Amino acid sequence: MTTPPPTSLVSTAPRVVGDALVAPIGFGCWRFTGTDVGAAGRLLDDAIDAALEGMPAGTRLLVDTADVYGLDWGGAGFGTVEEFLGEVLAADPARRRNILLATKGGIRPPVPYDSSPEGLAAACADSRRRLRVDTIDLYQVHRPDLFTAPSDLAATLESFIDDGFVRTIGVSNFTVDQYDALAAWTASGLATTQPEWSVAHLDPMRDGTVDRAMRDGVTPLAWSPLAGGRVLSGEGLRPELVSALDAIAAREGVDRATVAIAFLLAHPADAVPIVGTQRSERFTALVRTVGIHLDRADCYRIVETSEGVPLP
Repeated sequence: MTTPPPTSLVSTAPRVVGDALVAPIGFGCWRFTGTDVGAAGRLLDDAIDAALEGMPAGTRLLVDTADVYGLDWGGAGFGTVEEFLGEVLAADPARRRNILLATKGGIRPPVPYDSSPEGLAAACADSRRRLRVDTIDLYQVHRPDLFTAPSDLAATLESFIDDGFVRTIGVSNFTVDQYDALAAWTASGLATTQPEWSVAHLDPMRDGTVDRAMRDGVTPLAWSPLAGGRVLSGEGLRPELVSALDAIAAREGVDRATVAIAFLLAHPADAVPIVGTQRSERFTALVRTVGIHLDRADCYRIVETSEGVPLP
C-alpha cells in the first residue's frame, strides 16, 4: 500500500476579525512614512489587489497602523503615518471599502503608556481625525498601561463601541495574564491579539498567547513576521534555522521569507502576519507564493532549529 503524501498545514483561507473576513496576510504601515500620496495610493491598491485575488466576496485587506508610527523609520513625528494614510484613503474612497482599518493607541511619549479613560479617549479621537474616518474597524491597545485597571480599560473600550467610534477591539503586546484580566471585563469580547511572532521568535506558541486566542476565537496578528528583516538577511539567526529555511525554500521554488510567512499560516490559530514591505512587487510576490507545502516535519524542523534544542 502506498502511503499518501503528508497534507500541507498552510492555510490561505480568509481569517475572521469580529464579523469581518480579512485576507491571510495584512499590510503594515510602520514604514508608511512617505509624502507622495499618488505613489502611496498605488502601493496600497496593489496590496489590495494582490491580497484579495481569489478571496471570497466581501474579504478585505487588514491595514495595520498606530498613532505612534512616524516617530521613527523616516517619519516626521507622532501621528504622521495616520495622517498620511488618511490622505491616501480620502484620495479614493474605494480603498476604504476594501480594507479593514486597524490602528493602535495607548503610547504617549515620554510617559510612555497611558490607557486611562481620558488618555485613551483622546488618543482614539485623534486617530479618527487623522485617519479621516468616523469609525475605526479595529482599535487595539498598543502596549499595556500597568497603572490602568483592566475594568477601567474595558469600560473605555466598550464606550468606543457604544459610541460608534470603533467596531471591534483588541490588544497588542499583552501578556497572557494581562489579556485574561482585560477579557474578563469586556462585554463585546476581544477580536485580536497582536504579539511579535516569527520563525525567530516563537514565544507566542510557548507562553499561551495563541492558545488563549484559539480558546476564545480571537485572531492573532503577528507583528515583525520576518524578524525585522533578519529572515531576509540571515543576520542574527541561528545558522541551522537559516539552513532549514533555505532547504525548504529551494524545494518549493520560493525564497526564505515566503517559507517564514507560510510557517505562521500553518499554525491552527489562523494568524494574520502583518507584512511591512513598501514595495508592490515584493508584497504581490509574497502573497502569490505563500501557499506552499509545509507539513509537520517541515514545521517542527523550523521550531527545533529556531530554538536550538531537540524536541523531547
